[in-house]
Amino acid sequence: MTEPRVFRLPDVGEGLIEAEVLRWLVAVGDKVAVNDPIVEIETAKASVELPSPFAGRVLALHATAGQVLPVGVPLISFDGGDGGDGGDAPAAPEREAVLVGYGVAPTASVRRRKRTVVAAPAVAPVASRPLASPLVRVLAREWGVELALVSATGHRGQVTRADLTRHRESASSLGGTPVRGVQRSMAAAMTRSAAIPQASLWVDVDVTSSQSTLERLRADASFEGARVTMLTLVASAVVAAARDHPLVTSRWHELPDGSAEIVESPLLNLGIAADTPRGLVVPVVANAGGRTLPELATEITRLIEASRAGILSSADLSGGTLTITNVGVFGIDGGLPLLNPGESVIVAMGQARPRPWVVGASIMSRPVMQLVISFDHRVLDGAAASRFLADVARGLSGSS
Repeated sequence: MTEPRVFRLPDVGEGLIEAEVLRWLVAVGDKVAVNDPIVEIETAKASVELPSPFAGRVLALHATAGQVLPVGVPLISFDGGDGGDGGDAPAAPEREAVLVGYGVAPTASVRRRKRTVVAAPAVAPVASRPLASPLVRVLAREWGVELALVSATGHRGQVTRADLTRHRESASSLGGTPVRGVQRSMAAAMTRSAAIPQASLWVDVDVTSSQSTLERLRADASFEGARVTMLTLVASAVVAAARDHPLVTSRWHELPDGSAEIVESPLLNLGIAADTPRGLVVPVVANAGGRTLPELATEITRLIEASRAGILSSADLSGGTLTITNVGVFGIDGGLPLLNPGESVIVAMGQARPRPWVVGASIMSRPVMQLVISFDHRVLDGAAASRFLADVARGLSGSS
């Protein structure tokens, strides 16, 4: 009899290093075929079902529901394949390259725009900095734990992962709620975002023309199955303006020697912030700049519905270069959004509500919406951000 085959928790990509087991779809003794769903897991970005890489009988489940596992640990074991239904399948590698069920995303070419920062002088290390591995430091940041407060038991006073977990569980026992999944991912992203030098601008827009456009598009058969809203038109205006302002989809890139460069993206991958039962997620319309308006509306609809159902794929959540957040759906006029780390621009749209507006020599009631842009001031200056925002506003107001 051959050795049992072990399927390890695959690398879910995008910097995620662990996942929580939500529920098992098989039990010990069950026979499964290749690609049968075996377990539902939740990462910091989405919940997904993992398909089996083997055909055979389940010998052991190496985790229980609710357990958080690091990538690469044994997840489930199958018999050696002699006698299992459906034949045998190739052995899985010790660590999958990508999340099972999703292919490797093609690597997009990028163009280095310019080098903008010279190397900074070396800074002497701080002697009081707690000793910990890079993994433990990442987890501490994501969990919101100050390493200096953790009792260290490792060699030479190093804070181990067990120390960190024990500290976190102790805090939870005092009445705290564990921060996991989407909320933890959002908190970690916003902590990183706070380190980016950001600035914001805003403009009020008369969207009378856009509201008339919405009525016409909703009656257009080419938009069947899509929700056509003001978000659709804001997305279209952002895409159109970005074609003339490539810096808005560029990003700041630190180099190993301490200098930096601005890297221009070949595609506009448009993130759409979505409020879901699991928290805030940002699915991405891939190549939004290459889509027609009906295609853009249909894809935004699909992504928002999939977000709320918790069935987004890793590909749906990857590769964003610019984001739109719609606070208007909550009855809010506007606000200063924080950047998604790795992006240089985020646009917030408020509600369109009647306000007094000067039209010619008269004051009239018009639907007015506030647009707010936050931007990485290392990549864009105020003039570049202003020109982009003004073009978005013109696209929504119908002015030339």
